[in-house]
Amino acid sequence: MTAFRLPTYFVSHGGGPWPYMTGDFRRNFDKLERSLVEMKVELGDVPKAILVISGHWEEQGFAISSGASPGMVYDYQGFSEDLYHIKYRAPGSPALAKRIQELLKVRGLKAGLDPARGFDHGTFSIMKPLYPDEDIPVVQLSLDTSYDPALHLEAGRALAPLRDEGVLIIGSGLSYHNLREIRGSSGHEASRRFDAWLQQTLIHSSPYDRAERLLEWERAPFARAAHPKEDHLIPLLVAVGAARDEPGAVTYHQTNFAGGLTASSFRFGNVPVPSHGVVQ
Repeated sequence: MTAFRLPTYFVSHGGGPWPYMTGDFRRNFDKLERSLVEMKVELGDVPKAILVISGHWEEQGFAISSGASPGMVYDYQGFSEDLYHIKYRAPGSPALAKRIQELLKVRGLKAGLDPARGFDHGTFSIMKPLYPDEDIPVVQLSLDTSYDPALHLEAGRALAPLRDEGVLIIGSGLSYHNLREIRGSSGHEASRRFDAWLQQTLIHSSPYDRAERLLEWERAPFARAAHPKEDHLIPLLVAVGAARDEPGAVTYHQTNFAGGLTASSFRFGNVPVPSHGVVQ
């Protein structure tokens, strides 16, 4: 047990292998990177391990990466050859993977262990700027292919005890994820309106209303325009479930991402050391 209950996070993780890049594409993520550096500062040295629920891994039923030395999953296209050889060398944790499996089982949720699963870019894209020393164990949890909001909220509730055990829980996705519209102007209004709904839901609603609104997220303004496929939204449900009744706050907010898109990241619960503010 730790002296602090760690908060949970939902992080908009950006595109592809951006932390390993330079140039104009890389500069799209300057504000996101600053928010991740600030996140590390506010957490201090409390986290002993990290659980990432990645929007880039889904299975029929939950799965948990259980290898001691995870490899890499290069789940992106159209980048230069060198970006298919990058490495994030943090260790895994078979013991933590087993603990996660047990917690899910208590709630009646089945999850298999996958010793071969490597880090996908939903994980290493945020871990590289957050913990560049690659010295904190990282375990991934898959989504269930059903994308059932209630199921993923329940999974988060099952995993909540990890917060008292020094395990940092991060849902990694994107607050707006419509790849067909991300390069044009048509996504600007959809991302702005859906983000406003997220802000109202996650920050200004009661814990009960927060969960109820998320269960019916498809009713939100521009919901399907923002998330034609909800793989990058569902990690939020796990982070919220693990947060129990604790309040939400914005940790990253940008209205000019990729030329005009709105994107946000969120924290749930209190930080173990004073925060230094929010990146705007």
